[in-house]
Amino acid sequence: MIALLLLLWTIWPELATFCMIGRVLSPFHLFIETYGDEYCHYLEEGDLVVVSAPEGGEIGQAMILLELIRKYHAPLVVLPKGHPGSKRLTMVVSAGDHIEINCSIQRGTHPQQHLLCGSEDMAGIVLKRSDMGVEITGGDQMSIQSLDRMVIPSLPLLAPLF
Repeated sequence: MIALLLLLWTIWPELATFCMIGRVLSPFHLFIETYGDEYCHYLEEGDLVVVSAPEGGEIGQAMILLELIRKYHAPLVVLPKGHPGSKRLTMVVSAGDHIEINCSIQRGTHPQQHLLCGSEDMAGIVLKRSDMGVEITGGDQMSIQSLDRMVIPSLPLLAPLF
């Protein structure tokens, strides 16, 4: 299976919001940490990992965040509703076989992985895993671009300098 990255963005440059979509490379358990609980979400090869940047941002940052989840299996941290740090989250992540972009949820506060905070322009877009890659429904004002995967090489540990 080819690792696939797509970039969706609104067509208005001043609103350059986007979602970056990658497929899970091999099965793993994604741990989701909340204030009082820990959830374990099993992801199969081919499931989706989606990074949303509701107000735009750096493509490289989104690529790194996506790889932290799908290659290094970093856990997701979910903030309590009303947490002041929520407004400082420029990018949020969701993972699963289907993901709905929603503009009425607070960033970083939704542990259910079928919903992802996005801009008003991207609200209603549904992303579903398919045999051919990703099925995209909803959303009229967007374009789609395929990107090369960012490969982060493994480096050997260095010996101390002193």
